Amino acid sequence: MNEVKTFKIKGMHCASCASIIEKTLEKIEGVESIEVNSGTEKAKISFDSSKTNGEALSKKIEPLGYSFVFLKKEKEKNIELKEMRNKLFLLIPIVMVSVFVMGWDIFAQFKLTSEMSYFWSEFFHHLLPILAAYTLFVVGKPYLFGLYRFFRYGKANMDTLIGLGTSVAFLYSFIVSAFKESLKSFININQSYYDVVIVVIAFITLGKFLEARAKIKTGDAIEKLLNLQAKVALVIREGKEIEIPIDQVVHGDSIIVKPGSNIPVDGVLTEGSSYVDESMISGEPMPVSKNIGDNVVAGTINTTGSFTFKATKIGSETMLAHIIKMVEEAQSSRAPIQALADKISSVFVPVVLVLSFITLGLWLLVGTQYLGFSQALSYGLVSFVGILVIACPCALGLATPTAIIVGVGKGAQEGILIKDASTLEKLGKVDVIVLDKTGTLTRGKPELILIKNLSDKKDEELISILASLEKNSEHPIASAIIAYSNEKKINLIPVSEFNSIKGKGIEGKINEVVYYAGNTKLIGELNLSFDIESIEKETLEGKTPIIITTKEKILGFVMVADAIKEEAIEAVKNLHKLGIKVVMLTGDNKNTAEYIAKVIGIDEIVSEVMPEDKLNKIKELQKEGKVVAMAGDGVNDAPALAQADIGIAMATGTDVAIESAGITLLHGDISKLVKAVNLSKITMRGIKQNLFWAFIYNVVGIPLAGGLFYPIFGWLLSPVFAGFAMAFSSVSVVSNSLRLKLKKL
Repeated sequence: MNEVKTFKIKGMHCASCASIIEKTLEKIEGVESIEVNSGTEKAKISFDSSKTNGEALSKKIEPLGYSFVFLKKEKEKNIELKEMRNKLFLLIPIVMVSVFVMGWDIFAQFKLTSEMSYFWSEFFHHLLPILAAYTLFVVGKPYLFGLYRFFRYGKANMDTLIGLGTSVAFLYSFIVSAFKESLKSFININQSYYDVVIVVIAFITLGKFLEARAKIKTGDAIEKLLNLQAKVALVIREGKEIEIPIDQVVHGDSIIVKPGSNIPVDGVLTEGSSYVDESMISGEPMPVSKNIGDNVVAGTINTTGSFTFKATKIGSETMLAHIIKMVEEAQSSRAPIQALADKISSVFVPVVLVLSFITLGLWLLVGTQYLGFSQALSYGLVSFVGILVIACPCALGLATPTAIIVGVGKGAQEGILIKDASTLEKLGKVDVIVLDKTGTLTRGKPELILIKNLSDKKDEELISILASLEKNSEHPIASAIIAYSNEKKINLIPVSEFNSIKGKGIEGKINEVVYYAGNTKLIGELNLSFDIESIEKETLEGKTPIIITTKEKILGFVMVADAIKEEAIEAVKNLHKLGIKVVMLTGDNKNTAEYIAKVIGIDEIVSEVMPEDKLNKIKELQKEGKVVAMAGDGVNDAPALAQADIGIAMATGTDVAIESAGITLLHGDISKLVKAVNLSKITMRGIKQNLFWAFIYNVVGIPLAGGLFYPIFGWLLSPVFAGFAMAFSSVSVVSNSLRLKLKKL
């Protein structure tokens, strides 16, 4: 049986780690596909469960220093951070001593201070090896293990580079210290690299700490969503209110929610009313009114009154659970732009190892002729260690995933759910956005939008008569009139002798007066004079007139229509500013479509179409070389959504088919479409910036550390500065990704 699971991986720190894990596990029988993300430290694996399982896969990578985390341990990352911080605190005095000695030597060379006295020279000569040994063998243990695994299994990662560089520096220094007298005629015995070992490991550890702390912040969106989940629910069972753990709630439970409480599961309001804060799943700051029959969503917050609702979706069925799953999967996915960085990272470490040895060899072969063996060996070792330390695939490996993590998380907080990184990348390249009319540009249900009172009665009295009649009707338009009267809290009046006049309207007696409500045909049948032209124009715009009358006199009329969403006009205007053409597809008649297109500012309309016609229009635009996004309700637009380069579902309430499209806009808010496009552009800009600086850093850093510029400018990079630069590169990439959180969509 084929399964797809995502595993958290312990011990993974860089893109080379991800490459090693992928290459190791993809060879195992039963593994269909694997995608490892160094940014999230997770692996998404498709495998045949009859041939292998998570435990077996974990055992395959354990000898390489990695393992799957099967139990979710709260604050595990914080514990790891605390351990790294404690190591740093212990290193601070050691680094201060080392920097003090290095500084004294440098100042003495430039005659800025006197030479160190014999006593202090001997003191530090014996102290530094001890401090360096502690730093390398205790704090630097992970790097030594990385070096061991390289020799044992032939797998190299970032830890291998650091382990090899610092070990060589320490071993050389130890040999010089131990055999000073024997070696003084061959090499410069006054040159040792204990301080390099100490400071480099300190910088690398500091960089790892800052990087890990920053990476935790990139996943804040998931943490916030998880925190929305209520731990307990107040349910009514056998007539009593009892508090139970959330996992004990069952379908059909009646749940009481008090002011300030999180709603524990999805359901339908059965008693009471309130305003609910849905901002964390919709991005909308204003609380939403909830009345009997309305849906409520797990994780949202009840702000005012108490209410009771019936549980309809629990556990993994809830909308919040779907959102969390979708965000996690999207954050773990790869964007196409990451492919180049992945290819480079996969061969990066072996290439750097070869380069470091070639550099050392060139210094010894060529440098000895001009500088002498002692000086050439000294410079060769500095370059060897410098290349190993400064060359790190971390910045390259983190460039894309960290930006994707932040971008997807920011989208979720705005009510924009992104299925995968590929979709997020493509959205920023869109030329044309195709919009369905009903439910996308309009509200998707009839509403009373105009009252024209021709009588001496008040508007409220006129609507009371009309709504009282319509309450007995089964016509879809009746629901719009009833909804309006409920919203305005207009009282209804008892109706007797109700009758439906097929194809024309309805009639009924109220307070001994017979009233009629219907279309122009009904008015003609009653032989009443009415200015048809006064409503003809609005009828052509897709509005339906309902005329209210008695046998003797017309009292007025109302207009019912599928109202245009308030945000639609501004959204289309902003899409035009982004250079995107907007096309509207609708099954409605041409007159209605043209009116709506004119009001909203649509570039092109295609009316009176069937679902297959929508599909053909998408194909036609794609043949023109356009990158097409389609936004619809995710149901009757399914073929067109699937054909489009990016399918966007306009989801409302809890009836959200999150899996049906690449992007889901919660609550059907079309203004989020503009935000989604902006989010894509901002995220891709951040990725490109990250990749640029990561490439430049390595292109400049490696030759500089290797001494390429020494013959021309006399430049040689100290491994100490290489360590600082290497740590800074990863931190800067993650920090640049975190800047996306501050961007306004």
